[in-house]
Amino acid sequence: SSGSGDEALRDKRARILSRGLPKQKPIEGVKQVVVVASGKGGVGKSTTAVNIALALAANDSVNEVGLLDADIYGPSIPKMMNLKGNPELTPKNLMRPLKNYGIACMSMGFLIEETAPVVWRGLMVMSAVEKLLRQVDWGQLDYLVIDMPPGTGDVQLSVSQNIPIAGAVIVSTPQDVALLDARKGAEMFRKVHVPVLGLVQNMSVFQCPKCKHETHIFGTDGVKDLAKTLGLDILGDVPLHISIRETCDSGQPVVISQPQSDA
Repeated sequence: SSGSGDEALRDKRARILSRGLPKQKPIEGVKQVVVVASGKGGVGKSTTAVNIALALAANDSVNEVGLLDADIYGPSIPKMMNLKGNPELTPKNLMRPLKNYGIACMSMGFLIEETAPVVWRGLMVMSAVEKLLRQVDWGQLDYLVIDMPPGTGDVQLSVSQNIPIAGAVIVSTPQDVALLDARKGAEMFRKVHVPVLGLVQNMSVFQCPKCKHETHIFGTDGVKDLAKTLGLDILGDVPLHISIRETCDSGQPVVISQPQSDA
C-alpha cells in the first residue's frame, strides 16, 4: 500500500541522515544530563541554571549534582557560584571541577583570565566544548546541569548529538522578541530528539517594593501562550526581583541564600 511505502521511505531517509551523526556516548559517572537553554541572551538562563542545580542538590533523594558552563564566549558560572582558580589535574590528566555549595562546577572561566575575551573561531570553540564534556573528572553525579550558550548554533547541536540528554529546559521572558527565539530553541531540540521538559517564564512581573503595584515590563503571559502552542508545560514563573539579581551577582544564588523567600 502507499502508506507502508511512505513509511519505508521515511525510515530509509532517517537511516541515511543518521549515518553522518556522531554516536552518542554518555559522560562517565553522570546518570542524567539536563540542559538549560534559551533562544536569546539576557533572559536569565544562567541564573535559572544555577538555581536549578542548587534546588536539585537540596532534594534529599539526590546525592551529587554538577554544573557545566558551556557558554565559551560569556561564562557566567564562576561569578554566580563564587568560584575562582584553575582546576587541578588527576593522574589520568582529567580536570577536577571546582566546588561550592556542594555543586561541582566546570567553566571556560576557570581556564582563562577573568577579563580576557575569547576571540576564537568555531573549530576552537568546538574543541573547548569537547574538552569540557570529556576531559573532566565528575566523579559520580545524579544530575549534570548544562548551562548552554544562547541560540541554536554549533555548541547546542554538538552537545545534543554527542551525549544522551534527559531533557531540555527553555528559558524566556514574556517579550515577543524573546519568544520568537525561544520557540526556535524548542524546535531545535525536538529535531535532534531531545525531550523538552518545559518552559520557564522569567522576569514575568515587577512589583514596586514601596507601593506593591505590579508592572508587566516585558508583557503578560507570553511564555504561557507559547507553551500552549507547543504543547509544553510551564515549569516556573519567576518575577523580576532585585534579590534574584543581587544574590547571583554576589555569588550567593537565591535558592541557597534565601530559600524561604518568595523569589
